Amino acid sequence: MINYTEFEGYTMRTGNGSLLLYHGSKSGITGEIKPISRKHCDFGRGFYMGTERMQPLTLICNFPNAKLYTVKADLTDLRILDIKVGIDWALLIAYHRGKLEAAKGSGIYRKYAGMADGCDMITGYIANDRMFIVLDRFFSGDITDVALINSLSAIKLGKQYVAITEKACRQVEIVEEKSLTDDERGALRTEAETYRLEGVRQAEEICRKHRRDGRFFDEILEGGA
Repeated sequence: MINYTEFEGYTMRTGNGSLLLYHGSKSGITGEIKPISRKHCDFGRGFYMGTERMQPLTLICNFPNAKLYTVKADLTDLRILDIKVGIDWALLIAYHRGKLEAAKGSGIYRKYAGMADGCDMITGYIANDRMFIVLDRFFSGDITDVALINSLSAIKLGKQYVAITEKACRQVEIVEEKSLTDDERGALRTEAETYRLEGVRQAEEICRKHRRDGRFFDEILEGGA
């Protein structure tokens, strides 16, 4: 039986089973898998894996020594924070990207700073190239939470699994390593740009439709989530 606690925007659960995921590396993995990505990623430092093969490929296609990894993640007995698409998702990313510093010390800051305490893994949808511009507009106060959430719902983002502890990383096994040829990287760059432009166009339409609905980022920080 899986233990879990469900809140409006997220779930805390104990993992079970395993699944195949994808990880992109600019120069290849050496040594053991570690939770040592850049600090300002969607969910902070960790080892990032995704459900969609294309997503990590678009991140590494500009690097000549890039490698794509198929990995097997064993979720057994891991404490997992599952983030749903919504305002909690956006504000957790805002915290990890350093966008909540103006509210440091407040209740809303403490909520997201401590949301993953005691967890081994965070799962949630990816703020990829197609959504980065929309997220940045939200953080800058140009669009509301309603426009943001409707954009997220319309654009099909892949899901990411982020191992944030040594325990979780030890339960990730590399199944396959693939290098990219120059031709493959060139084709991926073209495809990635096409996806990005279409996503931005679609999100722009949604933001215009909902430009008077909901709350802006600074209003959320002032009033609490």
